[in-house]
Amino acid sequence: MTGAVRDRAHRLADVCGRLAGSSWFGLASFGVIVVNSVALGLETYGGLVVVVGPSLRLVEYACLGYFVLELLVRFGAHLTAPAGFLRDRWNVFDLVIVAAPLLPGLRENVTILRLLRLARIVRAFRLFPSLRVILVGIRRSIPGLGSFLLVTLLVLYGYAMIGWMLFGASYPERYGTVGQAMLTLFLLLSLDGITDTLQAGREVTEWAVLYYVSYMIAACYLLTNLLVGVVLRALEEAHQEERAADRSDRPDVREERDAPSVHAQLAQLRAIISDLERRLPDSGDEPEPAPDGPAPPTAERAPDVAALTG
Repeated sequence: MTGAVRDRAHRLADVCGRLAGSSWFGLASFGVIVVNSVALGLETYGGLVVVVGPSLRLVEYACLGYFVLELLVRFGAHLTAPAGFLRDRWNVFDLVIVAAPLLPGLRENVTILRLLRLARIVRAFRLFPSLRVILVGIRRSIPGLGSFLLVTLLVLYGYAMIGWMLFGASYPERYGTVGQAMLTLFLLLSLDGITDTLQAGREVTEWAVLYYVSYMIAACYLLTNLLVGVVLRALEEAHQEERAADRSDRPDVREERDAPSVHAQLAQLRAIISDLERRLPDSGDEPEPAPDGPAPPTAERAPDVAALTG
């Protein structure tokens, strides 16, 4: 790549980077996403499609053209280092969502095409940091949610077995099997209708009070608070990650991060002093001092300089 081509690539990358980072560009992208979502929703009305179907397809093509242009701008911002474009997961997601409907195999599949068009709405998350934090928090909470679901399953299964023993004969439609009992208890997690359920249980046995009260404490309160704690912790980690990413993008932080370390600076200083020492004349060939000036440095003073840098 010649110097002129390289300079043009750098200028184009700077222009695309400023354009992609501008606020109005993000708002325009969000507006196109809203228009695309509204057009997608209007297609669910059969009578409306008969009247304005061609206009809706025109809007769809216009939105798709803007999304392609947006991808080209974001790729142009990484023109000098194209690998950086693929390192951003959002760019990969946008590339898949926008390019997939253009492929011949998927273009004819109406269901997959509609799902891909619907997935474009998720692109709104990348435009606003608060939405990105929520999405990242949900992703980071998935491992904790797995453990939470396992604990919830064990609690529901234990109480379902006890409920089958207590109420299976009296209420077979709700506690006739362990599966029906688990479904009944799962619906009771919201405490909807718990008063009527408790009263109906007391007509069978007085142990119903202890059964339902302990279930409300263990499942409805403790497990719900555990779920809230898992999600809040994941959101806090996502906030910290977003703040760290914003801080690393600041120019002063980038300059400080890219600056050489103290050890590297000392190594450069030693190399410079060593080079100066090699250029000094030997002690046996000392030049005569200038008549009106101080004596030039000699090799005998070199060890002192090296000692200072040691």
